[in-house]
Parts: sequence; C-alpha cells; structure tokens
Amino acid sequence: MLRLENIKIFEDLEEDEVLREACIKYKIDYKDVKDFSIFRKSIDARNKQNIFYNYTIDINYIGNKIIKNAKQVSKENFKLNIEVKRKSSQRPVIIGAGPSGLFCALILVQNGIKPIIIEQGKKVEDRKKDVEDFQKTGKLNVNSNVQFGEGGAGTFSDGKLTTGVNNPLCRKVLYEFVEFGAPKQIMYINKPHIGTDNLINIISNMRNYIINQGGLFLFEEKVVDFEIENNKLLSIITNNRKIETDTAVFAIGHSARDTFETMYEKGIKMEKKNFSVGLRIEHNQKMINKSQYGTKTKLKLPPAEYKLVYHGKERSCYTFCMCPGGVVMASSSNNGEIVTNGMSQFARNGENANSAILVNVTPDDFKGKSVLEGMYFQKELEEKAFKLGGENYYAPIQKVGDFFENRKTTEIGKVKPTYKPGVTMSNLQEILPNYVINTLKEGIIDFDKKIKGFGDKDSILTGVETRSSSPVRIIRNEEFLCNIEGIYPCGEGAGYAGGIMTASIDGIKCAIKILER
Repeated sequence: MLRLENIKIFEDLEEDEVLREACIKYKIDYKDVKDFSIFRKSIDARNKQNIFYNYTIDINYIGNKIIKNAKQVSKENFKLNIEVKRKSSQRPVIIGAGPSGLFCALILVQNGIKPIIIEQGKKVEDRKKDVEDFQKTGKLNVNSNVQFGEGGAGTFSDGKLTTGVNNPLCRKVLYEFVEFGAPKQIMYINKPHIGTDNLINIISNMRNYIINQGGLFLFEEKVVDFEIENNKLLSIITNNRKIETDTAVFAIGHSARDTFETMYEKGIKMEKKNFSVGLRIEHNQKMINKSQYGTKTKLKLPPAEYKLVYHGKERSCYTFCMCPGGVVMASSSNNGEIVTNGMSQFARNGENANSAILVNVTPDDFKGKSVLEGMYFQKELEEKAFKLGGENYYAPIQKVGDFFENRKTTEIGKVKPTYKPGVTMSNLQEILPNYVINTLKEGIIDFDKKIKGFGDKDSILTGVETRSSSPVRIIRNEEFLCNIEGIYPCGEGAGYAGGIMTASIDGIKCAIKILER
C-alpha cells in the first residue's frame, strides 16, 4: 500500500477520475493500481480565485517502479488488541446511552462482556417524536428531549465528528459509525459530520447490535441511588429495581444535574471547572458561503463553515458547534428553563447558518462555595431566559444591531429566526452578566473583520447557550476509577470530553480499562 499526498483537483470528479489524476502526478501506470481508497479530502479556499480539493489516497500498487515521495503504509486494522482479564460474574452497568456509553458498551460486547445500559430517556426513534412535539406545542418531556435519551445531546446537533485530539481511536470511531450506516465519506473528509437524520438510524443499528451480542438496554429508567460499602460499589438502584454490580460507568452527560447532586452527596470527589456561556447567532448561509468561498469557483462545494476565536484583555470569545444550513434547537431539559443548541441535517440545506458564540467563565464567577456552583450558574441564566421569553418556552431573540445599542428588538430584518416553538423579541442584555455582554460585542466586531457580514445588524441572537461542556469534573485516576472502587466517570458529563468524537473515544478507553482489570 502506498500513500499519495497533495493531489490537487480543480474540478468535481468521480473517485476513479481522481485516481487517474494522481497517477499522472506520480507518473504511475493506471493499470498497475489494483485498488485504492481515499484517505483524506479537504477544501483549500485560501485563494478564492482558485479554490481546489486536496486529496490523499492509498493505492494497492502492483507495479515495479519506485515511486518518489510516496509513503508505504499498512492496511488499516480497526480491531483493538485487548487482553481481557475481567473475571467478575456480575454484569457491568453503564449509566447513559450517549456516545461514551454506547461506545463503551460496543467495545465490551465485542470482547465478550455483556453490559446493562440504563437510560432515563427513550429509544432514539421515540425520542425524536418527543423533540418534534416540543417544537410544535411547547410541551416538554423532562426525560426525553434534546439533552436526554438514546444517542445523547449530540444526536440533535449536526453529528459533528471534528476534534483537535490526535488519537488513533478517532479512526476506530469513524469506522464503527460507517459500519452502522454512516456515509463512507466521513472516513476521509476534513470536517466529517453525520447529520441528525442519519444519526437516528445509526444509533438504532448500534443498539440492535449490542442487544444481539448480549447487551441489555433499560430505557425510561432512572438511576436514583447506589449502594457503597467499604468504599466499594455494591449496587445501582433505579426507580424500578436494584442491580447488583461491582462495575458502573457513569456516562451521564453534562445535563444530568440530579445525578451530579446524588454523586456529590455520596462522597464522590469532583471539582469545579471552566466552561462557556453565550448566545446562538444566525446568518444567511449564502452570505457565509460568499465570505468563505468568494464568487468565482465553479466547484459544487458544501455549505461553508467557520470557526472563529477572539482573545480579549479579560476574556476569550469563540464560535462553537457551527451548523451550516441548520436551525437553532429548543434544548431545554428542565421545566422553566430555556437552552439553545444548533442542528443540521446531513444535506445542510437550510436557509440559515448558526453557531454558538460563547464567552469563557471560571469558578471565580460563581457565587457560592459548593462544587456544583457552575451548574447553578447555568440554571440561573436558563431561568432568566425562560422568563424573558414569556415563560412558554419561546426563546428570547435580538438583532445584533439592537444588542449593540442595548435596546429591545421590535421587528425582524432579513435574517429570519429558526427556533421553535417560537421566539419573543427582547433585549438579551437584561439577562447576561456584563462581562459576557462586553466580550460578545468585542468578539462580534473581531469576527466581522474575518467574515464580512458576521456583525450585520439583522443577524439574529437567540438566548441562551449554556451547555457547552460540563460544569464539573469527576476526579478519576489513571485506571479511570473515581475514589469509589468500581465507579468509572466517563465522557462529557464527567468532564473528560467535548463532543461526539472525544466522548466516544473516552467510552472506548473506559471499556478497555474494565476489560483489562
């Protein structure tokens, strides 16, 4: 296998035609390539007068010629070599069926261990109906919503699989998603995403595989307590039963506030951590495309993305979870609170682009001394947004121009808000801390220099975005165990991940620790 890099393609071509271009560049006889696969594909739009695709491909070369600048590579093997030492007769329990919980369960069943997965929400198919009902009627199911249910919070986002983490397990995660039905292109495009529409089927397929391999799912069942004796886990207690176990993975997600409180009361060590809060901003996708791609290219490029960072004197501001061609989602999980998130279908063909625009907060910003003060800080902002929106799950919105002038929005301009069940024109400065307001303003001004039109007065701000990451970190050692023997904090809620990819990787790592122990 040879890896051919830096193959510049200036037109839309079929994969076989890309191979022919690579053969021309590397002076290879096309007939000497037995088969090939695309390893990476990215868009180079630095010169908007001449945008091109940059490919890396792997070929099975059967010729005799020595190919200059080609790297020899091995065929990828996605099977993990794990020495299984686990002898316990008790089944491990996984609390939470988000990415970390599902991938932990997947690795366990692939190695002969049959876990029990407890999820307070519903199966993803039924959960989808609850999310849609909330958008239509404003009736919130606190156990089945954008935050809670099979697949976790990332299911109703964009299915982003981008990460700054350089870990071989990234490829394993992508491979497994493809095995369960994701588009094959996620294995090689620079910024892979699955789309909410695809994720629902993929997660259902993953669940059915785990069940077929002996795993057990308990949906609509909530962990309310757990028994500890001599600093060791004895059992997990739900609202329906007690399950004796010596191993529990707490893959609870960043919104499981009552579980955080139970764990804290039980003496599980945790600490406050930094996270970010802010608003969602919406623009016309065509404007983003023009800014990122220009107007000259004839390539059939996907809806453009962006990722922006501003470092101020006191705080940082950055965009997060950017959703091309997407909508702003009603993402509340508790009564009397407004939470926003972004979502795109795989096609990303909506009229608007949206992203969170966030400001960092630290434990010094929180009022009290409890380790859970960050959680209460989030809750206070969400309750203020609920009240400002009209106490009916309508989200408060404001045009960027009005936000800068500190005045209530009274009419919508050229950018139409997408949040459902509805919106209330407001002044978002009434509910945000001054340091967040000031940094958001500085950030928007800076981002407008990078993307012309980002700070357009008609762009829509929707409040509030507070669930960027967990407000706590549950302390664990090198074996992934917390201070209670048998309890494994895992994933985003535990403070060790930020997004689908890193949560999935953490689930895999946690499973490996369980198998090898």
